[in-house]
Amino acid sequence: MRLTSIVIVLAIMAPALRAQAPQSPEAVAQALQKRYEGIRDFSADFVHTYRGGVLKTETREQGTVSVKKPGKMRWIYVKPERKEFVSDGKKVYSFIPEDKQVIMANVPAEDATSPAMFLAGKGDIVRDFASTFEGNPPAGAISLKLAPKKNEPEYEYLVVTVDAKTLQLRGLTTKDRQGGLSTLIFSNLKENTGISDKEFEFRVPRGVDVITDGTPK
Repeated sequence: MRLTSIVIVLAIMAPALRAQAPQSPEAVAQALQKRYEGIRDFSADFVHTYRGGVLKTETREQGTVSVKKPGKMRWIYVKPERKEFVSDGKKVYSFIPEDKQVIMANVPAEDATSPAMFLAGKGDIVRDFASTFEGNPPAGAISLKLAPKKNEPEYEYLVVTVDAKTLQLRGLTTKDRQGGLSTLIFSNLKENTGISDKEFEFRVPRGVDVITDGTPK
């Protein structure tokens, strides 16, 4: 009876013990990549903060974002000033109404690993980044530090924060080459709602200048 009881207890405890066993950063990265391969689109509210850099500035902005694979995005900043950044998958449009101009550029190459393209589903977490755990994540979350395997001129690394149980995205931090930290915190995130392609069409407002960044068409 005693041996039987021990076997029963161990059988009950085994799933919990497996669940509590620490995963390697590489295993989390693989699970995260697999999860996001199944996400076709998502939308969320966000708060964007920037701290540090050469000028030692600190800013806080907020707005909404919609993303649809492959490469479609719409970022609408509403506070403290309105800004729009829209990608239709081929072109990227940057519009600040106060400046009365639209800057148009080509979407980066398919293997781009910029933070924005990372969110838009371009690149591969396992292939393109070396993964380590970042200390002190928020309660109930995992923070994964992703260092690009190829030198990136714009940033040193990304830190992706996800829900520990569902791996749903909570935040994304970028450390740039000037030492600044740019952090996006997401809330009210919705996945696979069938966002229309029309959401990512950009119409140039009347009375504004259109400027290209010199990239080949």
